[in-house]
Amino acid sequence: MAGHSKFKNIMYRKGAQDKKRSAMFSKLSREITVAAKMGLPDPDANPRLRAAVLAARAQSMPKDNIQRSIDKAIGGDAETYEEVRYEGFGPGGVAIIAEALTDNRNRTATNVRTAFSKNGGNLGAGGSVSHGFDRMGLISYPASAGDADTVFEAALEAGAEDVESAEEGHDIWTAVDGLHEVAKALEAALGEPEGVKLAWRPQNSIEVGEEDAGTLLKLIDALEEDDDVQSVWGNYEVPDAVMEKLG
Repeated sequence: MAGHSKFKNIMYRKGAQDKKRSAMFSKLSREITVAAKMGLPDPDANPRLRAAVLAARAQSMPKDNIQRSIDKAIGGDAETYEEVRYEGFGPGGVAIIAEALTDNRNRTATNVRTAFSKNGGNLGAGGSVSHGFDRMGLISYPASAGDADTVFEAALEAGAEDVESAEEGHDIWTAVDGLHEVAKALEAALGEPEGVKLAWRPQNSIEVGEEDAGTLLKLIDALEEDDDVQSVWGNYEVPDAVMEKLG
C-alpha cells in the first residue's frame, strides 16, 4: 500500500456543475431515489443509499431534498431508471467510461455518441476500454481531514488498499466488497467523507498535451452536462502547466 499512487485516477471536475446546481441536484436526487428503490430506504441499512446521501451532503444538498428523493422511492411513484455504461476513446487515445441512469436508453445513447463525435472522440462497444481499468471502491476526503501521514495511517488501519493525497484532498481506494466497511472505519477516525462510491481506476495513465487537452476537457464537460450521465472516468493526466494555459 503506497502513500501516493504513481498513476492518479483523475476525474475532471470543472466548475460547470457548480454553476448549474439544479442539474447537479437532479443527478444526486436520481441516484438517491434509485438506491432507495433497489434496497431499504434507510441509509444505515443500505450502503448504496448511504453513499448517495453522503455525496448529496458533500454538495450541500438540502436535507428536505434528500428526504423527498427517498420518499419518492417509498411512495412507489419514482421513475424506472436503467443503469448503463458507455465506453469510448477521446482525443489522444484517452480511454473514457461514462455511467448513466436513464429512463430512455435510446436518448442517452444518442446524446453520449454525439458528445464523443463532436469533441474528437469515438464511442466504442461495451468492454472496449474497461479492461484497462480496475473496479474499486473510492472514498474521498477534503484536505482538512488531515495531513497525508494521518490519512494514510487511518486508511491502513481501516483496511484500505491505496491512498492518493494531494493539495485538494485525499482519495482512498478499497476492494469493492470492502468499501462500506472501510468507509465506516474511516468515518470513525476522520469524520464524514465527501464521497463513497464505486469507481473505475485506470491501470495506466496517458499524459495529454496542450493540443489535445482542450478538446478532451470539452468532451468531459459535454458528457457531465448530460442529465442522464452520473459519472465520467478516464485514464488521462493533464499537466498543471497545460491546465494553466487553458485557464
